[in-house]
Amino acid sequence: MSKRSATEVTSTSGNQGESRKTPRGESKQPENVVNDEMGEFEDAWEDELESDEEVVDSEARQDEDGMEVDDEVMPPIEESEEQPPAPDVFIPGVHKLGQDEILEPDDSVYVMRHNMSVKWPCLSFDILRDNLGEQRQRFPATAYIVAGTQADAAKNNEISVYKMSSLHKTQKENDSDDEEDDDDDALDEDPLLEYRSVPHLGGVNRIRAQPLPSSSPLPPVSQPYYVASWSETGKVHIWDVRPLIEALDVPGYTIDKARTHTPAFTINSHGRAEGFAMDWASSGDANPSALRLLTGDIHSKIYLTTTTPTGFNALSQPFTSHTSSVEDIQWSPAEPTVFASCSADQSVQIWDVRAKGRQSVAGVDHAHDSDVNVISWNRSSTYLLLSGGDEGGIKVWDLRNVKKRGTTAPDPTPVAAFHWHKAPITSIEWHPTEDSIFAASGADDQVTLWDLAVEQDDEETGAMDTSAEGGRDVPPQLLFVHQGQKDVKEVHWHPQIPGMVISTALDGFNVFKTISV
Repeated sequence: MSKRSATEVTSTSGNQGESRKTPRGESKQPENVVNDEMGEFEDAWEDELESDEEVVDSEARQDEDGMEVDDEVMPPIEESEEQPPAPDVFIPGVHKLGQDEILEPDDSVYVMRHNMSVKWPCLSFDILRDNLGEQRQRFPATAYIVAGTQADAAKNNEISVYKMSSLHKTQKENDSDDEEDDDDDALDEDPLLEYRSVPHLGGVNRIRAQPLPSSSPLPPVSQPYYVASWSETGKVHIWDVRPLIEALDVPGYTIDKARTHTPAFTINSHGRAEGFAMDWASSGDANPSALRLLTGDIHSKIYLTTTTPTGFNALSQPFTSHTSSVEDIQWSPAEPTVFASCSADQSVQIWDVRAKGRQSVAGVDHAHDSDVNVISWNRSSTYLLLSGGDEGGIKVWDLRNVKKRGTTAPDPTPVAAFHWHKAPITSIEWHPTEDSIFAASGADDQVTLWDLAVEQDDEETGAMDTSAEGGRDVPPQLLFVHQGQKDVKEVHWHPQIPGMVISTALDGFNVFKTISV
């Protein structure tokens, strides 16, 4: 991957939160003006008459308001050069909000920023592909996602397909006033959130949509578009959500409930053990018969489910090298039989489904000092793997250095490690096309954007001080900090809209695009 110096990164993109005190009213008393000048003594016996010329000259010297002015040119009144104080930048882990302080987003560093509330919070979601085109740059934007709820009762949960439309650019105070009135890009209207839902028994721990190649369109409504949900009941359900998308796009479309409201298949391999880890295999084409699904549970077991022309087939023999809860799974983007997993046993394991004994073939036994919560496999540089831990650490691994099972070699050293987050990492994901950029979210209410290609160049920057107030260093690779959500659970890049990030939290969804990426 190419490298960039820290000075190439926009200086305003480091943090979006601004700490401002609640404004309080101020009163100002007018100044008393005292005239100490004495009037000129006039001779009562002297009576001078002005000539007509003097009267004309006097009128000519009057300004538009009828005020007389001196013949001398008055100096221009200079405006005060004093600028209002700049708002303080809020740095997580350094600053704390006072009782009368709130966080206000700095919209100058956003291309787009929207908040959307839903009835029930969603622990997990995934972005659905659409037919609106690749590499979309125009606004307003439209996005489709699928999400699973965490309702107040098991029977009240749902799987929902959301259509987010009217995602306009964010207007800024310094935007030019001479923009054309009919320029949709300049509008800053509220987004439109529509949805279609199906009932789901139990809270949804994780939800993932089948991968579709970028070259293929959305399947026609007559063909399935599968989504898998990990339920807190211990079951993994597979749903066909294609009719729900059609109902959002085609007015009057009638949903066949027999097709959508009943799972196409249910995986019972895990018994009553719930789980979070789940990932589909990229099939390379849109043929559903080529799909494979991995699921991992809290009892350390991983199961493989395959598809055939006649339906789904859940294999009964699990993969069993972990010793604690399996937290996340990722198929290799380069090798169709290889996948990675992470666990509360602090390890990251690499597997090959062809290996005998269903044991891992390589791994990092002590990847983090606590649970390894999430991983992400780089789609471009396929030897790079990200991991996020319960201690808040983020690490980048070169899989070419990972030791093979059965060897006595020590664990490899990560090629990069960051300790910015001060709470467990809840989600992490590489950018779909930029191999050095990734996004992460944490239980510290932050969504962070990073670029490994940025390097500190002391000679070029004059030994730039990257330490924040309070002594905390800001890594040069940290591009952006997005705040404002409570208890952020998951973050994803939109594969068809460059730079768009969607995150889910206790208080709903955020959709944003920054000037940094």
